[in-house]
Amino acid sequence: MSTPETQEAQETTGHGDISVGVAGAGASGDGSASATRITPGNALRPEDIALEVRTGLAKPTEDVAEYALRLGDDALILAQRLGHWISRAPELEEDVALGNIALDQLGHARSFLSYAGGAWDKSEDDLAYFRREHEFRSAHLFEQPNGDFAVTIARQFVVSYYQFELYRRLTESTDATLAAIAAKAVKEVDYHRDHSAQWVLRLAGGTDESRQRMIHGLKLIWPYVGELFETDELVTRLAEAGAAVEPSSLRADFDRLTGEVLKEAELEVPEVPFAPGGGRRGRHSEHLGYILAEMQVLAREHPGASW
Repeated sequence: MSTPETQEAQETTGHGDISVGVAGAGASGDGSASATRITPGNALRPEDIALEVRTGLAKPTEDVAEYALRLGDDALILAQRLGHWISRAPELEEDVALGNIALDQLGHARSFLSYAGGAWDKSEDDLAYFRREHEFRSAHLFEQPNGDFAVTIARQFVVSYYQFELYRRLTESTDATLAAIAAKAVKEVDYHRDHSAQWVLRLAGGTDESRQRMIHGLKLIWPYVGELFETDELVTRLAEAGAAVEPSSLRADFDRLTGEVLKEAELEVPEVPFAPGGGRRGRHSEHLGYILAEMQVLAREHPGASW
């Protein structure tokens, strides 16, 4: 996290005098809004969101905060999983590609968690490092083990097509901050979508071994697809108000678009039992605890430390 001092330094050096005519930090009449503080796509950085929350310019309702928490937790846990591939991917280019996707997901997580924390006077770090397992709201898909490369690609294939449809629709949210986060995220996830689809085709059309691994990966991941599209009272309330997207409304486009890729790869949608899920209610598989133990250990051993 940037300190106020470093933010001030950024705003008075380098590109500090470049103004940008976008909604967000500049919309408050802050003449120092600059290219160092606003990302392309009219979307705010996590630091900008945190600043708006602290100054009272952005304040989520309890419902919106809970919804943002779900999306932030999804991205945060996936970022942790993908980060494990750095130096372990089957080729150097994939070390970079998966690392970059992980960083994109971490950026989405920071934005959503910074905004969600405004409802409870908590920072993104508070929510990431000091919640217990049952307080996380990520869906089960995101915490599933990496497995081999084909399993990771199968998970990423599902995630990227789901997130693209979600963020595309969320750009029209009546909540300006959710819409701004989605406006940036959807552009990044579009690249993730292409990356995963190309690998599905490559593995399915490669050797007998790679094809069987891709089929096996899809079978392992597909039981967790259904939870992504479950609708509950929270999202129904928010969707009726125009702030959120009902997950069930995304399923038709998800099925159609993933189906096109699978058809080209001459693969079938796996016929596998549906996993019950429960992540949105804080009920997780045994895998999440291990992820959190690794992710949170430094912050918990040295609370309040900064660098």
